[in-house]
Amino acid sequence: MHEMALASHMLAIITEQAETQNYDKVLRVCLEIGIFSDVEPEAMRFCFEAVTRDSLAENAVLEIERPLGQGWCMDCAQTVEMSDRLGSCPACGSAKVQITGGDQMRIKELEVA
Repeated sequence: MHEMALASHMLAIITEQAETQNYDKVLRVCLEIGIFSDVEPEAMRFCFEAVTRDSLAENAVLEIERPLGQGWCMDCAQTVEMSDRLGSCPACGSAKVQITGGDQMRIKELEVA
C-alpha cells in the first residue's frame, strides 16, 4: 500500500511547514488527487488517519478533490478533459491522445491554528 508512504511524506511536509510558518495545529487538509494518480482515496484517508495520530494534524479533516485528467489530442490539436487514461478524444474521437494531467497529488490547502 503506497498510500502509507505518501501519507507519511505528506505529514512530513505539513510538519516542516508548521516550523517555518509558525502554526501548532492543522484543522483541515485539502488534498488534490488526480484520477490517473493511482492513489486510492479511501486508502489515503485510512493512512492519513493512522500517520497523523499524536501529531499536529491529529483529528484534522481530510478533504479530497478528484480532478479529471487532461490530454493533448494530436489530431485536433486541443487540450481535452479525459476520464479514461486510454480513452479517445472527446472532441474528435481520435485515439492519438497524450495524457498531460490528472496524475498529480498535492496538498492544495491547509487550515491551521
